[in-house]
Amino acid sequence: MILSKSNYMNYLRHPAWLWLEKHDKDKIPKSDDNTQAMFANGAKFEHYAEIQFEGATRMHWDKTDYDSYASLGPRTKEAIERGSKVILQAKFETEDLACICDVVQIVNEHTVDLIEIKSSTSVKKEHLYDLAFQTEVLHRNGYKVRDVSVIYVDRDFVAGSIGHEMTIKENVTTKVLALGEETKRNIDAALAVMRSSSIPDISPRHVGLGAMSEWLTIYRNLVELPEYSIYDLVKLTPLQIEQFEDDGILYIADIPEGTYLTPKQELQVLATKQEKPIINRDAIRAFLGELTFPLYFLDYETFSGVVPYFDGQSPYQQIPFQVSVHRLDSIDDEPLHDWYLHREKTDPIVRMTESLESILGTRGSIITWNMSFEKNCNKLMGELCPEYREFYEKVNDRIVDLGTPFKDDMYVDKAFRGSWSIKNIMPVLMPELSYKTLGIQNGSTAQQRWIQAVLEESRDDKEQVFDDLLKYCELDTLAMVEIFNVLWQQFVPMNPEPDMLDMTDEVSKRGVKCMWCGSTRTAKIEWGMYDDDALEDEDVKSGKVYLGGCTPDMVAMRTAIRHCYGCGKNY
Repeated sequence: MILSKSNYMNYLRHPAWLWLEKHDKDKIPKSDDNTQAMFANGAKFEHYAEIQFEGATRMHWDKTDYDSYASLGPRTKEAIERGSKVILQAKFETEDLACICDVVQIVNEHTVDLIEIKSSTSVKKEHLYDLAFQTEVLHRNGYKVRDVSVIYVDRDFVAGSIGHEMTIKENVTTKVLALGEETKRNIDAALAVMRSSSIPDISPRHVGLGAMSEWLTIYRNLVELPEYSIYDLVKLTPLQIEQFEDDGILYIADIPEGTYLTPKQELQVLATKQEKPIINRDAIRAFLGELTFPLYFLDYETFSGVVPYFDGQSPYQQIPFQVSVHRLDSIDDEPLHDWYLHREKTDPIVRMTESLESILGTRGSIITWNMSFEKNCNKLMGELCPEYREFYEKVNDRIVDLGTPFKDDMYVDKAFRGSWSIKNIMPVLMPELSYKTLGIQNGSTAQQRWIQAVLEESRDDKEQVFDDLLKYCELDTLAMVEIFNVLWQQFVPMNPEPDMLDMTDEVSKRGVKCMWCGSTRTAKIEWGMYDDDALEDEDVKSGKVYLGGCTPDMVAMRTAIRHCYGCGKNY
């Protein structure tokens, strides 16, 4: 068996990962759409970067053709013997090691420069370990590596600009050579794991290179874990796992007091132990009280690429190609849905903006989930099309993040598993909604299929893709509407009796509407202290009168004369 560069890197992520690759590959989940997108971006940037090596010899091979891969080493030797000075995709191998180098520059018979092409926007730790492995393989082939560099993406590059390349080259020779002895030890250990007949310890305590989430996905294929185990703890570290496992702790509920935990982990543990959510009702009520009707629930789907698709854009910028908006005019109304989906192979910003201008109106809260994403999209579209800058600035001024109650720990449920992702919140608060029946179930898939259908024109099922995109994005905003309704119903009413919320009282019959949400469930406010007898007054019980209580805010007492049972606001 041969230890390749990718095998070695997976060994550093977890030793058992390497063993599975060689002995039980079916236990490793196939790449998801997000990973496939990373591979695609890597290939595009590699091709872009290779162009600067004019006159280079490229070693062609097909990943699906073993013969072309196997012959790559001998063909590399032939290219060197013919006098090639720069070789792309050169393969060097020993009896048990092999690596394919992005760029090798031949300095002389025994000296080379090594260059790695990465589609990231900086040099990362794993790049250094990758290059250290390549360097060791080259040493074992009789070469001294003089210089080691990484070519990566310049995030400030603007497509269509003159005299500005999209690449940055950084010399990392000192950092890579410093890993030499460690790399030799790791290679020996990796070879031993690869040749072993039994899998090494699969515990996530052995995770490296920040690969915890990836290994936990594999780990769950190897063992049957109970609900709410320690492996469900948010932001879990290898050191914490080691401590829990050594202490014989399997369940979150069994984590003892005094254990070092992050604040979010502490709340997750507490909610799990007490078997009920931790809720800050006043904070949620205050959050909801800041909203202004009509409410617009907005979600974008975006595209991006390492190589920008349109002039004026930069690498990895997220450009919306689709928007879904549910509008709620008052708490008593049914939500109305509107949307825009760009279907042409053109920059979508102008058409997207025209659609948004007609959908969003000029007042009312715009509700998103993880608002920094939508705000950044809006800021970017305003920068790329300055004539719309003012529009997007006003839109951003109206945006509210519905994820705030969950992100800021106003609402913690053990079933959220420490996450405030809408895909974790939605199944808990409204299990009747589900992405599982949809043709597209996540944003990465949405992006990739739209790019394939529209920009690359490589799909024959374009109309089906459009239909799937519309259903997926609509569910994103509908889910926000339903989560909002759950919060509103639970936390906005100030202990109203059921008969206070019907439409039979005289005030409702007169149709006095709330200035905030338009509801007719309103009442006159009586300010001042009151006792229990006041609560039994027929006008109070029927909802005609609302007891405002005693407040030091004299301005509020002079100006607020009505209370709305629909939105909980005074006006």
